[in-house]
Amino acid sequence: MTSTLLKTPPLNAPTIQTLPNGLTIVAEQMPVDAVNLNVWMKVGSAVEPDEINGMAHFLEHMVFKGTPRIKSGEFEKLIEERGAVTNAATSHDYTHYYITTAPKDFAQLAPLQLDVVINPSIPDDAFERERLVVLEEIRRSEDNPSRRTFRRAMETAFERLPYRRQVLGPTSVIEQVKPQQMRDFHAQWYQPSSTVAVAVGNLPVDNLIEIVAESFTKLKTNDSEFTPENSLPKIQPESPFTEIVRQEYVDKTLQQARLIMVWRVPGMTDLKRTYALDVLAGILSHGRMSRLVRDLREERQLVNHIGVSNMTQQLQGIFYIAAQLDAENIPTVEAAIVEHIHKLQNELVAEADIARIRTQVANRFIFGNEKPSDRTGLYGYYYSQLGDLAPALNYPAAIQAVDSLEIQLAAQEYLTTDAYGIVTVTPA
Repeated sequence: MTSTLLKTPPLNAPTIQTLPNGLTIVAEQMPVDAVNLNVWMKVGSAVEPDEINGMAHFLEHMVFKGTPRIKSGEFEKLIEERGAVTNAATSHDYTHYYITTAPKDFAQLAPLQLDVVINPSIPDDAFERERLVVLEEIRRSEDNPSRRTFRRAMETAFERLPYRRQVLGPTSVIEQVKPQQMRDFHAQWYQPSSTVAVAVGNLPVDNLIEIVAESFTKLKTNDSEFTPENSLPKIQPESPFTEIVRQEYVDKTLQQARLIMVWRVPGMTDLKRTYALDVLAGILSHGRMSRLVRDLREERQLVNHIGVSNMTQQLQGIFYIAAQLDAENIPTVEAAIVEHIHKLQNELVAEADIARIRTQVANRFIFGNEKPSDRTGLYGYYYSQLGDLAPALNYPAAIQAVDSLEIQLAAQEYLTTDAYGIVTVTPA
């Protein structure tokens, strides 16, 4: 067993411990009267072949349907009796399951949380009932205009990477998958070496680690020689756009049009190259004084809303600009966005603009670390994706180090003004 105490600012001081079976435990004591356990699996929909697309999300539902030791519904009953909270989420790159308890209940409830994740029974009858729930979730997602627009944008952004597919999977696949396929998927991917268990709350770190470690070692885990880290798809990032790829849709359920512009940018595998793009996103749209908000919403009133995100995914990221506007303003707004990017490519950003973003990032980091669940999310995400917490804890410092020349070079390299993806959706 190895243990490391990260040298970090006083705000965060997590301890990392790796068990002989490969399970990683991250723990931190925090003077809040709660404990959050967040179990992160290094598997999401990106690893799925097309014929089982949606399996990771479907499995997320099924882990709560009982284990050989816990009857279906018993876990939720115990959680409710103790006033605890549990939930889960699946993405393209990970799945995570979390529980928040009172410190006095953690030793009893943490083993149950780990059992349902590691040893789900996946009974046939419960599988068929939950299939209907998942199909209804897909239907509701397809009926949601915002989700439809985002899906179309991702399909435009990627030609072959799995990010172009829905995490929920298509109805045609979910209708056909079998319980044994799910059991095989769980056995294949839910290995100790692909699990990061993060516990933060008002118990000593040694106690947190001991409870999680003992709970896990008592579980019957899969002895497969499969190693998830060595079995991820060997997929290369897609090349930048070489032309403007334009997709136009009509959605009669909308009240206003949508405009989405996307560029392919570095992801988690090239993290150092993402920081200047994070700052660029802030300069363009974070706050009323940001460039696109001030120009297009506040001054010219061409949009009702505009936002910019640098979406840093595992295999490849997306620089994503989204606006809500009247359809007749689409050409003007697209041209204005291109002009703002062109300006960033040719003029150095003023120090005052960079300083504003630095302050926002530092404050968001502090404000986003106030609860145990905030910290388990931060630690679990970074360690499951990178096997390292230093980038998470050093993020504010990395942003502080970005200078105006780096911002200009990032705009020049990644945000080409004559080659990008654009999706427009109009009401009629």
